Order: sequence, then C-alpha cells, then structure tokens
Amino acid sequence: MATRDPLVVFTPSGKRGNFPVGTPLLQAARSLGVDIDSVCGGRALCGRCQVLVAEGEFAKHGVSSSNASLSPFSEPEMRFSRRAPLAEGRRLSCQARVEADVVIDVPASSQVHRQVVRKEADARAIELNPVVRLHYVQVQQPDMHDPSGDLRRLFEALEAEWGLKDLICDLSVIQTLQPTLRAGAWQVTVAVHAEKQIIGVWPGLHELAFGLAVDVGSTTIAAHLCDLTSGEVVASAGVMNPQIRFGEDLMSRVSYSMMNPGGAALMTAAVREALCGLALDVARSAGVSHEDILEATLVGNPIMHHLLLGIDPVELGGAPFALAVDHSLTLRANVIDFKLHRNARVYVLPCIAGHVGADAAGMVLAERPDLAEEMTLLVDVGTNAEIVLGNSRRLLACSSPTGPAFEGAQISCGQRAAPGAIERVRIDRETLEPRFKVIGSDLWSDEPGFDAAVAASGITGVCGSGIIEVIAEMYLAGIINQDGVLDGRLASRSPRIVQNGRTFAYLLHQGTLETNAVEMKITQNDVRAIQLAKAALYAGIALLMERLGIERVDRIRLAGAFGSHIDVKYAIILGMVPDCDLKQVRSAGNAAGTGARIALLDATSRSVIETLVRRIEKVETAIEPRFQHHFVEAMAIPHKSAGYPNLRQVVDLPAPKESTSQSETRGRRPRRADAAKTD
Repeated sequence: MATRDPLVVFTPSGKRGNFPVGTPLLQAARSLGVDIDSVCGGRALCGRCQVLVAEGEFAKHGVSSSNASLSPFSEPEMRFSRRAPLAEGRRLSCQARVEADVVIDVPASSQVHRQVVRKEADARAIELNPVVRLHYVQVQQPDMHDPSGDLRRLFEALEAEWGLKDLICDLSVIQTLQPTLRAGAWQVTVAVHAEKQIIGVWPGLHELAFGLAVDVGSTTIAAHLCDLTSGEVVASAGVMNPQIRFGEDLMSRVSYSMMNPGGAALMTAAVREALCGLALDVARSAGVSHEDILEATLVGNPIMHHLLLGIDPVELGGAPFALAVDHSLTLRANVIDFKLHRNARVYVLPCIAGHVGADAAGMVLAERPDLAEEMTLLVDVGTNAEIVLGNSRRLLACSSPTGPAFEGAQISCGQRAAPGAIERVRIDRETLEPRFKVIGSDLWSDEPGFDAAVAASGITGVCGSGIIEVIAEMYLAGIINQDGVLDGRLASRSPRIVQNGRTFAYLLHQGTLETNAVEMKITQNDVRAIQLAKAALYAGIALLMERLGIERVDRIRLAGAFGSHIDVKYAIILGMVPDCDLKQVRSAGNAAGTGARIALLDATSRSVIETLVRRIEKVETAIEPRFQHHFVEAMAIPHKSAGYPNLRQVVDLPAPKESTSQSETRGRRPRRADAAKTD
C-alpha cells in the first residue's frame, strides 16, 4: 500500500500541502502561495529565505515531527553558515528538503510582504512590497550555435527563474550589460522596477537596494533612507529649504517668480541642489553610496511640488489656483537633476487641489480616514492649513489661510522652534505668575538648575506651541476674556500686567544680560494675530462640517512639524479645532513624510492614494460666502456659539467676562495671499 507524501504546514499562514520527499521547502512554499523572500534564486547566497521548524505547533496541526523531518545541511548551506552563522534551529528553505511531516515557521524577516512597524509619533504597520526588487540569475553564455543577444538571454533567465515576462530595459543598462555579465561570470543581480523595467545590473550577488522618502516643506526638507529589502529606516536628515532666501513664505516665492524673470528657475535649482545634498548625507550616514538608492518618493505642498518639477507656480498665486498637474508622476531621477542611481525612478504623490498638495495626500495615506466609520478630521497645521474631513463614505478637503502667526511670525516675541525658544507655559490662576519650559532643557523655569541648563542657548523667544499655550493659559487665568481682550484692571493685582501703549500686555519673561534673555511680552496685537489664525483654521473646518451635514467629529489628528508639537488640550481650549473627546485627539507626527514612506515601501499603496485623491471633494474657501460667518464666530475663545461639552468635562473654562475696552473684537477675513504654508 503506497504511503502518502509528507505533509508540510507553513505558519503563520496555516497553509499546508503534501509534497514528495526531497522537495525544497522554498519550492513547496511558493507552490502554496507562501511568499518567502529570496534574492539569489535558491543558491544559498543571500540568506533571506530562512525558516524554522515550529516545534510548538505540532499538536495544533496534527503533525508529529522534529528537525529530522528535513534533510541534513547541504554544502552550500554550510558555506553560507560559515560566512553568516544561522541562529539555532534556522534553515535556508532553498536548501532544506522535505523528509517527513513537518511544521515550518516563516519568520517575519523572511516574508516578502511582511509588516514593518514604523515607530514615529503614530506607530503603524506598513506592508513591505517595494516597487524595486533584486533578482539573482544565471545567464546562458553565448555560443556559435545560439546567436541571440546578451539582453535576450538575460530576459530568458529572468523569466525561467523568476517568472518575469515582457520586460524592457533602460538603454544605459544595455550599454554596460556585456562587461557586467562577463565580470560576474554570467551570474548577475538585476534590479527590476514594477516587474517591468530593468534599471540596474551588477556582477555576482548584489544586495544593496535603498529608497528615499522626502517631504519637501517650504521651510524644511526632510529625507528618510529606507532599506527596500527590510523596510527599516537606516538614516534620516533634514535641511532648511534654501528657497527661503527668495521669500520666507510661499506666496512671497510666487511673487518673486512673478516679479523676476527666471526667478522660478532659480528656486527650482536651489531646491534640487538641497535634495542632492540630503541624498548624499543620508547615504553617508548609512555607510552606502547614493548610487545604491534605486527609488524615491516625494511629497510637498502645491507650490513646492511645482517648483521642484520645474513648473512656474504663478497660476497658484491667484484664483482659480490652477495646478499644472494634479495626478501622480513617475519620473527618472535625472530628469529633475536628482543624483541617485543613474536609472533610479522618482514617484511624486498626487495633489488634491490648488492649495491642498501631495503632502496632504501623504497625510491621507498615512491616516486612512476612508477605512473608518468614525468622522475623522486631519489638519496639517501651517501658514496655510490643509484640512481633510470624512470617513469611509465621503471625504472632503480644503485649505485655510491661517497666516504665519502659528509659526511665530507676526508675534512680538515669536520665533521658530529652536534651542532657547519657550515651548510650554503654565500660569498660576491666583498669582498670575508664569512658569515655562525652553527647547533644549527638560526643566521648568521654577525648578533648581534651570538657569544653568539654559545658559548656553539663553531664552530667546516663544515658538508656535508656546504661543498657543501662553494665550490659552491667559484665557484660563482670566487675563484675557473670551473676546481676546487683555484685562488692564489686573495690573493692580499683578506686575505681570503692564501698560503697552493704549493697551496692556502680559510680561511672560523679564530678560537680563546675565541670563542672555530678552524681555518677552504677549501684547494685545499678539493675541489678535492668534485669534485671526485660529478663526481661519476653524472656519475652514466648519465649512467642511457644514457641507457634510455634521455637528461633531469623532477623531482629530494634528499633523505637520508644528501640529506634532502642539498640546492638543490647549489647541482645543483656544478653539483651533472643534470640540472632541480629548482621548481621540492626538498628533499624527509628520504624517506627510510617513505617507511618502508608505508609498516607497508598499507599491500597492500608490494606486490606493491615486484612487482616494480622485474621491476627495474639494472646497475652495476663497469663494465660500459662509466662510466669513464661521470666521467671525470662531474669533471668540474657544468659540462664540459652540458649547465645547467634551472640553468642559476636563477643563474648568472661565465664565464670560466683559471687555475692558470700548473697541469691539472684530476680525478680518484672511486673504489667500496670507496663505503661505511654512512647515
């Protein structure tokens, strides 16, 4: 009576099948659709196909076996183990052959589509499925009886060993193909883009494949170098956007292009040079060459997007704010002078609207509001806030011209986030005395050792998060009323309330030469600047809520360099965003950069975001008559008519207080020209 073939069970997928004795585990796995990683094509060179006999799984799967269920170590396996010792119980699935029933565990590190957990502000799993893959092949040598070209025989080897058909090849690869094949003794590693295009060939086994995810902000450009075979971020770097010398905000740069012939080309050259420098920096940090970077993904706001691509952004400077292109682009890196591998490709995420760019698309890809029933609000807080609201049924987006106050501009003691800037503030409700934290020190200003800790940097100003907190704390302490008016009557109670021309100011810090600090006052004009900014932000959100017919949101995510440092409680106290359960309000970190990494590491995410962007309904705040109504209502702190019941459960908001000024609190509708996003 014939015995059955041995049973092989693969975990964690649970897939199983019977295979003849002597079947390599890698072959068995792939026949069942278990995608075990491999670059070398089963030659025991790369070591990516390691598996483990899952002894603890025997009873569960009805299999009784041991390591004896597999063939002894082969000579190629032993050679690999001498070079890179295998952990106890590990085998190379390309060499280990089935001898008896066995349960095999495929660890995450050996799975092609494994989950890579990113550990930024919002931990998430990213499916590793890069668009560029390496394939090691043995190419048939030419002879007099087979006159076919070397490229044809390379195509045949890739089809036979990897199942890749109908490939095309870059000319620059063909130009070096013959010496490469002969240098590798007809064994080469081939980089294939999107299972279609050969972009690189190396002699022998080549395992270095990296990708670069870049967030091109108007103030800061951030780059993350990722290993395409493991998904890990191996190096990160950031640099100030050199375009700042042409204008600190975006509309200033558009104006520079309008008023200076060739101005757009100068700004394009500047940002491209910065990108090349970043690529060199991260490659150097990782100990690799920039030539090993085979793929890049880019996000940025519409004006950065256009300038990087060499498109004059002049049309984005006025209505109807027309984009030259809004869909995604896949380009050769050298087309935009990006010095990576000579055949590297660059994927540029799609834009959503004239002032809602590829960075907002990256934010959507990172947060995926379309996957939830809960109504989710995404806000990239900047000088021009980008807002997305919706759920699995419907998504809306707009931008709102908040102005630069959140970044420290237009604030008398404001500055960008840097060592020496006040970033956290608390005010005693009785004495009105402040205490604060400064970037570069973990100590509060009333703690021992604070002066010594900040001696080097000094106390130089108040950054965006500090401005939000100090004004919210002033409101909670009764220093300003719901209309944002400073109460001059408190001058008799505290020396912190000081005369400032015809109005009053709050003295946050009295600088001295000894402490290398400047005097910092929060003036009536400072409060008004923040009110204008937060009212514009809220008004944009309110328009989207009105369009959706909803009165509340379930979740809020604050993104961007500024948004990721805001204490969400103070953002709601100030009325920057609608009322929400504070447990459901948090920072999304650099969500745009995370979206760029997802697009880099998971090829399928590109079609996802391209489809999502087409679904998003765009609302242009500049032509919405209801914007002004929402704007005026939102000038009050936290809001003129919204009750904020969730906030009141955790914060004791002061009772309405009459103004001490004869002038009314009036706001102006921000101009689109104020909308200059600064990340």
